[in-house]
Amino acid sequence: MPLGASIPVFGDWFMIRFIENRGMAFGIDIPGNLGKPALTIFRMIAAALIGIYLRSLIVKKAPAGFIIFLSMILAGAIGNIIDSLFYGMIFTESNYFEAATMFPEGKGYASFLHGRVVDMLYFPIIEGTYPDWFPYLHGQKFVFFRPIFNIADSAISVGVISIFLFQRKYLKEVK
Repeated sequence: MPLGASIPVFGDWFMIRFIENRGMAFGIDIPGNLGKPALTIFRMIAAALIGIYLRSLIVKKAPAGFIIFLSMILAGAIGNIIDSLFYGMIFTESNYFEAATMFPEGKGYASFLHGRVVDMLYFPIIEGTYPDWFPYLHGQKFVFFRPIFNIADSAISVGVISIFLFQRKYLKEVK
């Protein structure tokens, strides 16, 4: 798919939209040549620490739900890390007019650690215009649920929210 292209799945409120995230959550970018590698290395260290902690929880026979949700966070992190490590090496630069090429002759658009993370799930559930009485934004267009994300982001979000919701149960059982 070309960059920005959309495929409707369920009308106008769920689409597959191809974008490449240069940074982290919500497209926040760390500037400079070392920003992306630093972020990727941080993600790798965090994933390794989560993996070590997860292993200790399994040995301690922690609650299955806690292990599953922590595993979802780890799996999502690994998915995004893989994109950051290799995506730029195996694809050409994406643009709005043509799809990227996989395994181009020569090399991809970026070196190791500089790949972008592909996001594609878009849920513009409600679109409208801010009312005239709304401060600063009156008359401007808004979209409720504007973020575009991927399955790895979903796994991380569901894992974190579930642990947060059930923390009393899990933390009591882990002790």
